[in-house]
Amino acid sequence: MRILFAGSPPFAVPSLDALNLSNTVCGVLTNPDRPAGRRREARPTAVKVRAQELDLPLFQPAALDRDFVKTIAALSPDLLAVVSYGRIFKADFLDLFPLGGLNVHPSLLPRFRGPSPIPAAILAGDAETGVTVQRLALRMDSGDIIAVHRRSLTGAETAPELYEELFSAGAGLLAESVDRIADGTARFLPQKEEDASYSRMLRKTDGLIDWELGARELDRMLRAYKPWPGCYTTFRGQQLELLAGGVYPEAMETGAAEKGRVLGIDKNYGILINTGNGVLYVSELRLQARKALSWRHFLNGQGDFPGSRLGG
Repeated sequence: MRILFAGSPPFAVPSLDALNLSNTVCGVLTNPDRPAGRRREARPTAVKVRAQELDLPLFQPAALDRDFVKTIAALSPDLLAVVSYGRIFKADFLDLFPLGGLNVHPSLLPRFRGPSPIPAAILAGDAETGVTVQRLALRMDSGDIIAVHRRSLTGAETAPELYEELFSAGAGLLAESVDRIADGTARFLPQKEEDASYSRMLRKTDGLIDWELGARELDRMLRAYKPWPGCYTTFRGQQLELLAGGVYPEAMETGAAEKGRVLGIDKNYGILINTGNGVLYVSELRLQARKALSWRHFLNGQGDFPGSRLGG
């Protein structure tokens, strides 16, 4: 089968590799190189790097305009496979593919359609999540479902862990789905619109900690917003990132302590901070413009941290 693959980030690479094993990837569509790092040098996407290693035809259009549609039509593709490309395809583009298109989405559709389903599942405290292969549709993440992989959640997972695991599983699902389409055994299940929910694009301000929230909610934020937008507060007028931590499991009398007050330390957990409900422990921190430190090393340079109040 002749496939046009569209994707950009590192977790899309396993799907490209899986499809390339037993199909003809007639082209790879990825985002243009973008400035990154302190020097703001243009860097290629991970999918571009892999496509060049595999010597596959590569396309990085700034826009999917009429001229580009003609370019892809000349490739005579059968199917479009999409893994986190980040753009909406219009009808004239989708019409190029006689067998339609497939998309790998890291949620149990129709739950958490949209751009940030993995952080959304962590923030919601879901008991399970997964990855879905769906038929591409003009309306975002609304296409019929061909395959699903489910994964139970323990409440300790971070977003990077789930991205790697779910997209790895999704690569196998995508390859299997293409095989089913090729041999005529594919079965598609319509999504139930009444069950649909949505995730939104994350913003930097999402990571600002409100100490009125409970320790459980803040623990979910630490795991969902890693590495971006991260979770942060202020200490003595400087931004302080909280990189790792969780709900302190021991009973602790906080009395009339203010929310955001640093209560002390626990040698087995780290720095203890009062919240709107329960105590949050923090095991790794980074003060503005400095490197990340374990809680012990952090306190070596911030002896007045215990007893201080964080945030506004």
